[in-house]
Amino acid sequence: MLKYEKLIIIFRRDNMIKGEANISPRETQIEVKKVYITPDVLKTIEECGRTAYLSFDKITDESAESFIDMIVRRGHESVLEHAVLSVRVKGISRSCSHQLVRHRLVSYTQQSQRYVDEKNFSIIVPNSIKKDGEAYDNFLELMEQIKSFYSFLQKKGVPNQDARFVLPNATETQICVTTNLREWRHILELRGSPHAQWEIREMAIRVYEILKEECPIIVSDFELTDKRTLRKIRKIE
Repeated sequence: MLKYEKLIIIFRRDNMIKGEANISPRETQIEVKKVYITPDVLKTIEECGRTAYLSFDKITDESAESFIDMIVRRGHESVLEHAVLSVRVKGISRSCSHQLVRHRLVSYTQQSQRYVDEKNFSIIVPNSIKKDGEAYDNFLELMEQIKSFYSFLQKKGVPNQDARFVLPNATETQICVTTNLREWRHILELRGSPHAQWEIREMAIRVYEILKEECPIIVSDFELTDKRTLRKIRKIE
């Protein structure tokens, strides 16, 4: 008997709640929405950056982009830390958010599994599982059993903060992320790479698209390939 079969049998004991599990797997629809960006972001970066050179007399209505392009080309990216971008990320799994929060110079506020009742949690299903009919059917059955067992624990008086111990990495979550533009560039370089996991790579691409719309000079040395990955197209001079 396969291990996954043993697991499902354990979940099917007579004292389980019947008819409450109803898993609705979502298509991967990652949503990244801008919450906040530093006002006059390019002018803010330029004014702070020109302190190093005491070159405030060179500031004009059109000087910010060329100044920022110069400091990025020279690798002086610390100046970009004077501006921040906050985004809300929805439609990702807990597996993805666990990767994201490894970036330490970032502020996070994530959907809580302690304060939010997860009895109707949605799941994110990788295509590698979905395309295999047998694997997909067993995956959904396991998720249904987990949902039923979560409700069972709640009805036994187990608080959400303890019932959440059974929730899978596939559980859908949302998270707000705030960091400076230098760190965002670092995240894009690592997580937009073809070597990154597919879910966090797609999230990074959505952030790139926001930055390209809001302040394109900040990501002008990145390119979105036809394979939905990011690559740097210019090296430090």
